[in-house]
Amino acid sequence: MSHYPRRRFSQNFLRDEHVITALVSVINAHPDQHLVEIGPGRGALTRALIRVCRRLDVIEIDRDLVALLGQSFAGYDKLHVHQADALKFDFRVLVQGEKLRIIGNLPYNISTPLLFHLFEQTDGIDDMHFMLQKEVVDRLSATPGGKDYGRLSIMTQCHCRVDKLFDVYPESFYPQPQVISSVVRLIPHAIKPVAPEQLNSLSRIVSDAFSQRRKTLRNSLGNLFTASEIARLGIDAKARAEMLSLEDYVTLSQYLTGKS
Repeated sequence: MSHYPRRRFSQNFLRDEHVITALVSVINAHPDQHLVEIGPGRGALTRALIRVCRRLDVIEIDRDLVALLGQSFAGYDKLHVHQADALKFDFRVLVQGEKLRIIGNLPYNISTPLLFHLFEQTDGIDDMHFMLQKEVVDRLSATPGGKDYGRLSIMTQCHCRVDKLFDVYPESFYPQPQVISSVVRLIPHAIKPVAPEQLNSLSRIVSDAFSQRRKTLRNSLGNLFTASEIARLGIDAKARAEMLSLEDYVTLSQYLTGKS
């Protein structure tokens, strides 16, 4: 079965059996587990996943690929295909007692908004393994002080533990993308470092701080805090945004929420 990749869906189909084997190995699924694959494409990874789990749900937006998957996997009762936009899909409806394990070769053009969509549903997710653009994974896993550290790093690490696993090169896909990809594991925190009611404050603080990352906190956060307030919280008001840890931003968000 063939399907010409569609640019509007940012389709780059995984075709490297060595990468597929490595992915299945790091996922390490058990036969009684429930897996969910986002963007199965032509089913290269799907065919490997279906062998190692109890149930596999796949979310695919392209109706032609949905039809192809239905033909390719006819007779597999454990496979359930959903034609849907993953950005709008409620993954919690798939939870059947146990939490979900989510896997995907995510389209580069929707990867960040899709991650934030999933962060809102982590109460039903055990872990996530994604193939993303390498520079995105570098930002997800970045630590304070580096050039990759920013809003995406902090908001992701607020929700999940981040483990970068391995890189995947363009020749592993058809068509070949112009960038290197990386596989990342995201494990939702059992207890998040910030309370739900403080998330809006955290997001606002981080956005303001990194929108002017060359400025000191006393300037970039001047609309939210005085320099003395920042200092009273044990944070250097002369520091720049990239020097603060997640814990520092949580402290600021707790204080701002209390002021509101």
